[in-house]
Amino acid sequence: MRSRSEEISLANLLEKLPGFRLDALTVTGIDNSRAIERFGRGIREQEVSLFHEGTDSGDACMTMLGERVSCGMRERRAMPVVRFADGEYAFYRESLRCNGLYEQAESVDAIRKAIPAHAEDLRYAAETGLLAPLVFPGNVARKRAPFPRFWKSTGDDGAFRFLEFLREHGVRLAGTNYIPFYVVYAYLTSRSFAQGVDGRKVCILNSDIDLPSCAAWFAALSSRPVLTPVPIPSSYVATRWDEMREEVLRAVPADSDLCLVGAGVGALRVCADIGRRFSIPALDAGHALNMMNDMEKKSDGARLYTDHR
Repeated sequence: MRSRSEEISLANLLEKLPGFRLDALTVTGIDNSRAIERFGRGIREQEVSLFHEGTDSGDACMTMLGERVSCGMRERRAMPVVRFADGEYAFYRESLRCNGLYEQAESVDAIRKAIPAHAEDLRYAAETGLLAPLVFPGNVARKRAPFPRFWKSTGDDGAFRFLEFLREHGVRLAGTNYIPFYVVYAYLTSRSFAQGVDGRKVCILNSDIDLPSCAAWFAALSSRPVLTPVPIPSSYVATRWDEMREEVLRAVPADSDLCLVGAGVGALRVCADIGRRFSIPALDAGHALNMMNDMEKKSDGARLYTDHR
């Protein structure tokens, strides 16, 4: 049962996001039991997600994402698809807690200097592609201690603060630019995605790239895209992308149809610049890329909405 303060937080969130609701995220054929075994039953709270009123189910979101990607490849349209969760939420609060499995920022000052470029790329991604923040009841809570002198946030309100950050920087979520976080994982690990890129030129930007494993992953789903690996630094892409950009983008074939990006908090900047430079979809693939690379343990094991049965 939710506390009174949590109910107030949810009400405040939805009041600021007209046309949105929190609802169960179900995707046909998905089995989350492995992720629940790995992280515990508490993770099931993340099976409730933020939806726009224009989509009535996870399946509808999957269809919309697939159609947008197909159109982007066919018509050569920029379409960054970028996910946001705990690491990004900490980064935009200018906190070094963004450093977890990977080193995202070397200092608070480096984050502060990078924020204006991130804000510009957030606006670009919202105008041309899809933002996929992780929003569920457990990360919008703004719990308060019972005594006024201790009125500090004691709950997890990372998503709430991130949505405030978007508003402060002129980014408005709508049905045309929002998709639930886990729909991206469900889509990228699906047969429909694999077959949608069959025969296409797919560029993989990641610090670790096992091309034979990636090819085998697609082949198991009856897909044979033309894969091009482009190595990208494993650290500080979020704060040093301007120094890395030209060397990385020069290695991306100009005739690529789609890019899969693994760059942590820096994925926003990479996906945005791929859109600007090549006018194609660029998807922040994260854990899905680790699965394709046969490196699932690199991102701490199974994730929700990645097991298709």
